[in-house]
Amino acid sequence: MSSSATKTTKVVSGMRTTGSLHLGHYHGVLKNWLKLQHEYDCFFFAADLHALTTHYAERVDFEKNIMNMIIDWLAVGVNPNACTIFVQSEVPEHAELHLLLSMVTPLSWLERVPTFKDQQEKLKDKDLSTYGFLGYPLLQSADILLYKPKYVPVGEDQVTHIELTREVARRFNHLFGKEEGFVEKAELAISKMGKKNARLYRSLLKNYQETGLTEALTQGLALVKEQSILSMGDIKRLEGFLEGTGKVILPEPEALLTPESKMPGLDGQKMSKSYSNVIGLRESKESVEKKIFTMQTDPKRIRRDDPGTPEKCPVWELHKVYSNEDTKKWVQQGCTSAGIGCVDCKRAVCEKIIKEQEPIIAKGLELEANPRMVKEVLRDGCARAREVAKETLAEVSDAIGLIR
Repeated sequence: MSSSATKTTKVVSGMRTTGSLHLGHYHGVLKNWLKLQHEYDCFFFAADLHALTTHYAERVDFEKNIMNMIIDWLAVGVNPNACTIFVQSEVPEHAELHLLLSMVTPLSWLERVPTFKDQQEKLKDKDLSTYGFLGYPLLQSADILLYKPKYVPVGEDQVTHIELTREVARRFNHLFGKEEGFVEKAELAISKMGKKNARLYRSLLKNYQETGLTEALTQGLALVKEQSILSMGDIKRLEGFLEGTGKVILPEPEALLTPESKMPGLDGQKMSKSYSNVIGLRESKESVEKKIFTMQTDPKRIRRDDPGTPEKCPVWELHKVYSNEDTKKWVQQGCTSAGIGCVDCKRAVCEKIIKEQEPIIAKGLELEANPRMVKEVLRDGCARAREVAKETLAEVSDAIGLIR
């Protein structure tokens, strides 16, 4: 059994399967995952269905992309014994919940998502006038709500997607959480708690409803969770009764803001395949050296004895990520005084990048030689993810009134 089973607070995050990962993914996402997997019950998934929203017309080798990406995850230290790793399409409940949520989500909610028009503008070479592309934020909501996480790690630019997810959950709970005889069923559940706990629950309920004191709500929710004698349905009813809504079927997740990635590309812009400025996570030493040593530098530093300005050089941006204070001071002084050449500056940061990649490359080669083990990780992860997903979908279907 994975250690994630002992953690109670869930976190969900995914990554689109659009090709090999680069150092921007490592510094911007994966390093954060390595930390989160030891603090929460994490579900990390390969979002192959999302890759279809922009790459549907291409002959994409999804199996190859998925295997390469999972190997990258494992090579940097994402641990299947500490988290759940799976493939989105291997858990069909993602697509089913997306369909059910699409029945109750207003079209205008999807059209106002900022990234909808931004992506259309950036990807003019692709035909994105599809239902799938319009609905991809709702598919993201289904990805999240299916596992009822407390947190979803995102950058500032993705907070609107979490807000949409919260709105979708709130609307669903409003439409389907007020089951027939809800109050009577809630009162019956209170009586099952025993006289002492029932009295305390009613006191906290009254306190919260009359004063709005969040401490009373927090204590009430904690009290409900302690009642092992209650069924999951009764627990949800009493939580909803406290909050003044109804039965909370889909809890609203919170955005867990992650630090903005500081990983620059070879041209000084943010590292991105769209800009063709990336260094692959497991790129060969020879290729990395070639890319680094052919980087553009300060355009005014033409000759070796011309003084330069580090702030105008993309190589300096890499030093800010990889070099310690002594090395950065050496670069600043050497560049502005022409005491060092651009080759010296590049060599110093190139060595650090290659050193960081060496254990990742070695582990990746080991995993590539044992694809069966990688597939077993995915098989186990998909099985665990489906257990959780099936339970949520059963609750959703029951609330709607579908026969399963």
